[in-house]
Amino acid sequence: MILDVLTAVLIIAGCAFFAAGTVGLLRFHDLHTKLHALTKAVHRGLGLAILGLILQVDSVATALKLLLVWALALLAAATNAHLLARDHESPA
Repeated sequence: MILDVLTAVLIIAGCAFFAAGTVGLLRFHDLHTKLHALTKAVHRGLGLAILGLILQVDSVATALKLLLVWALALLAAATNAHLLARDHESPA
């Protein structure tokens, strides 16, 4: 029961970070602040959601797969943000 409550709290907190990132995307005006809001919020939100899911898995292999998904998502988001920011600064 305690694990279920902790899982729910972590996933809800992750969803709150996702919502904050979305608000940042909609409210901020330039690309750099939008990227900052999105990457920070999504990294923390996904981390909390993955941590909540890890509490519910029954094997170490599944937990490691979830951590791998998180690591790949972090790498993809960082690479994506870098490419967007670099392309935005270059003259057309």
